[in-house]
Amino acid sequence: MLTPTRFLRASWSSTLRLPKSNFPARPLPEANAEYLRRCTDELYSWQQKERSNPKTDTFTLHDGPPYANGPLHIGHALNKVTKDIICRFELAQGKRALQAQKNEAAAHTDPISVRKAARQLATETIEQQKKGFKEWAVMGDWDNAYKTMEKGFEIRQLEVFKKMFDRGLIYRQFKPVYWSPSSRTALAEAELEYDENHKSLAAFIRFPVTVSDELRSGALAGITEPLSIVIWTTTPWTLPANKAVAVHNDMEYALVRDAQNGDELVLVAASRVAHYQEMLGHDVSTLPKSLCGSDLAGHLCYENPFQKANEPQPVLHADFVSDASGTGLVHMAPGHGMDDYNVCSAMGIPAFAPVDDAGAFTKEAFPEQPELLEGLPVSDVKRTGSRAILGYLEGQNMLRAKHNYTHKYPIDWRTKQPVIVRATAQWFANVDGIKEKSMRATEGVAFMPETAKHRLQSFIQGRSQWCISRQRAWGVPIPAVYKVTSDELEAVMDSESIQHVIDVIKERGIDAWWTDAQDDPVWKPKHLSGSFVRGRDTMDVWFDSGTSWTLLPKNGDEPVADAYLEGTDQHRGWFQSSLLTYVATQDGATADVKAPYKTLITHGFTLDSKGRKMSKSLGNVVSPSQIMSGELLPPLKRKKQKGARQEEGVKQPQYDSMGSDALRLWAASSDYTRDVTIGQPVLLSVNQALHKYRVTFKWLLGILSLPSCPPNFSSLNTVRDSVNPTDFALLTDKLALHRLAQVSQIVHTHYSSYEFFKGVNAINKYVSNDLSAFYFETLKDRVYTGSKSDCQTLQNVLAIIFYELLHMLAPVCPLLVEEVWDYLPETLKSESVHPGKAVWQPLARDAKAEEFDGYLRCIGDIGGAINAAQERLRIQKVMGSGLECDVFVGLPEGVSDATLCALLGNKELAGLFVVSGFETGTMEELERRSQGLVEAEKWHEKETVKLGENEVTVLVSKPVGDKCPRCWRFVAPEPETLCTRCEDVVKESGV
Repeated sequence: MLTPTRFLRASWSSTLRLPKSNFPARPLPEANAEYLRRCTDELYSWQQKERSNPKTDTFTLHDGPPYANGPLHIGHALNKVTKDIICRFELAQGKRALQAQKNEAAAHTDPISVRKAARQLATETIEQQKKGFKEWAVMGDWDNAYKTMEKGFEIRQLEVFKKMFDRGLIYRQFKPVYWSPSSRTALAEAELEYDENHKSLAAFIRFPVTVSDELRSGALAGITEPLSIVIWTTTPWTLPANKAVAVHNDMEYALVRDAQNGDELVLVAASRVAHYQEMLGHDVSTLPKSLCGSDLAGHLCYENPFQKANEPQPVLHADFVSDASGTGLVHMAPGHGMDDYNVCSAMGIPAFAPVDDAGAFTKEAFPEQPELLEGLPVSDVKRTGSRAILGYLEGQNMLRAKHNYTHKYPIDWRTKQPVIVRATAQWFANVDGIKEKSMRATEGVAFMPETAKHRLQSFIQGRSQWCISRQRAWGVPIPAVYKVTSDELEAVMDSESIQHVIDVIKERGIDAWWTDAQDDPVWKPKHLSGSFVRGRDTMDVWFDSGTSWTLLPKNGDEPVADAYLEGTDQHRGWFQSSLLTYVATQDGATADVKAPYKTLITHGFTLDSKGRKMSKSLGNVVSPSQIMSGELLPPLKRKKQKGARQEEGVKQPQYDSMGSDALRLWAASSDYTRDVTIGQPVLLSVNQALHKYRVTFKWLLGILSLPSCPPNFSSLNTVRDSVNPTDFALLTDKLALHRLAQVSQIVHTHYSSYEFFKGVNAINKYVSNDLSAFYFETLKDRVYTGSKSDCQTLQNVLAIIFYELLHMLAPVCPLLVEEVWDYLPETLKSESVHPGKAVWQPLARDAKAEEFDGYLRCIGDIGGAINAAQERLRIQKVMGSGLECDVFVGLPEGVSDATLCALLGNKELAGLFVVSGFETGTMEELERRSQGLVEAEKWHEKETVKLGENEVTVLVSKPVGDKCPRCWRFVAPEPETLCTRCEDVVKESGV
């Protein structure tokens, strides 16, 4: 036995294998650019070249909005990072991953100046956004990202338009559309946002009516006085365009006498009398007359006070009338409402909208007194138009009440200003004509989440038309020419004229549509006679982006894209416009129609930690750069240096900057299928996870870099692919590889179904619980103090864990993976496939998986009992480290659990539970030991645990042996002497 001289005691540390690695605790800023280049541009180029074989499966994720109209925000990050994770995972499946990256033009002077400014703005913003995307480690062919303002894209878009026209799906009509006075253009539903707290000036207006003889002698028999109806409106400015008043045939109406207003007699819905009285501010009385809407419809007429030259206007039935608000009588302006338009047009009542492009009254609003209304805005914050209308009506004794009304109201998504509904002549796509095919196409789509299917279908089902024309100077023109007659322009469009326009644009470029003289003969289709000018309407941006599938290569009978991924608002926008344009151009029967995407993935909105939408006014906006810099976390505490003088002035706080991986891990950890909250608690957990990854990799790198014990393999791939859990002698190693295979399969399954947050959660639990808290603790003794052969055995196991962790994290934290790979010993790196380029399939499930699961359950239960007893002893301050105790497990007679018996018969359990001694026996033996410890006044604790049908007791006590000065286990025969194992290892090392 070696004598423990002072020299030898001091030298034990030199016999230990203490892992060391230069891998830093945090990313080094100076290395960031190189790692970014490698894992984005270089990786994308590599896979384009290496996997260009036609036999290689291609995965296409088609990128749609956002538009290049402003700086990047946290919503962009959630969107782009999630897309990138999907592409990286598909790359790991051996596919050639294509992300058809999009940047969009956006923007007002003469058309050419506007187009030039819009193009410049878009180009500058594209470059800014591209820079941001690269900083987030989003890989792609950024120099060839498609833009809807490119000539080729514009031509393909016009060709889609022509196909739709040839199939009778494009038409022009004068009807109500959403109109933005601030942008001076029509808008689609998808271009609207909603102000939940918009204030309108609402009013109750009285219209004197003429009663038919039939009604006077019928339901109104005995009533000879003048009669009026009262309507309620939140848009008094639409009253000059009033064409009718609607009632519901089945609704009950009451005759109300208003003594304070000249004893007038008015009609309102019976269920709304109390509300009407409340708004008047005084009592009214109800006559004992019962009328139905069917009594009134067709038997009352009235005069519009602003259009006295018109014929008397009718009171008619409309299905949409209810008694949920107002008076049960609805003012109808078919030029300012789609429901009104549908009812009135069916009865031959034309739409009328005396409001100009700027949202101001024209002289037609009040022809008798044009100066009263002309030029007044109808949707300004001061409600100028509505106040003027109500002022006039009050002078005519027709205003009964007015009040401010707060409600949800549409606003322009760009200007954030109120939108109005206004009848104008616009170009439309007939959605009804392709609705059945579109609904059928969605049946072949996989939706993530599944609820998104109903949302998209409901938008399609509830839509009959799509206003595709816009009154903007930027964009792709509606290819219409207009015949010049004496007093108006007549729109002309046919298949030949569209093709002629396309051919000229191919030759001259799209700007020529605006720059060429209006009488330039080159634009006139040869088959038309007369004088023509070109139109000024452009296509809806959703038609622009909705035809972006044309840039993707055809995929036989399959959809052109594997996946589309955008926010939930795109069910009204890009998801829908892409589907409609794709379906509209397909031939064949309805049963064979396809959507442009195989899978439709929808993410929610980003909210602050209180669940509020982010806005500058609330001061709760979070930028991606703040997450990357760590400034949303508490600042780092400065380490005090001995003897250092305190510098004057306030030091700038330092933050825990984890770079783009922090942003990416936040996105990957979020359940994007619903709205995603972001705040300090979430970001703290993300940073903690990143630090845990780094600590784990640093330790593993140290073990794979031990100078005194180099691994006995040269390739991580060889070890991963050839090693089986049953190849190892110790149960600890078998269980470690078994658990790794389980996690590998779990993570791969979640990634495959785009549930990255579940995969990341599984990784985090594995790293914290299985590795850090269990397996690494059990093997430190073997690595640090065990034999060389034992260490090399462990290196095989840890190499597989190391490599598999890199595979699992490569789609999510590519910078971390790149950095870890950089610190791997060159001998291993040169012979192994980079985890970002390797094909990753999960580790195979072992044949003894069920048996190993049983062992893990028993180990967890027994370990929990040991820990509970140890904690009570630590509170008593009689022990510290787990090695400072022995464990005895007492079993009852007739134990039937074969797994438990097999486990407890294992000789390595002291190392597995990280204690100095471990024995098992009967309950009688346990009680004798316990009694002996009491008599010897030695500390101990017992803990009972139930394992299935069996109840076992754990006895934790003071160790029998002495502390080995080298391995610190209490197994030495005498104080300050080495244990048998350490003595053998030291002799082996030659110390």
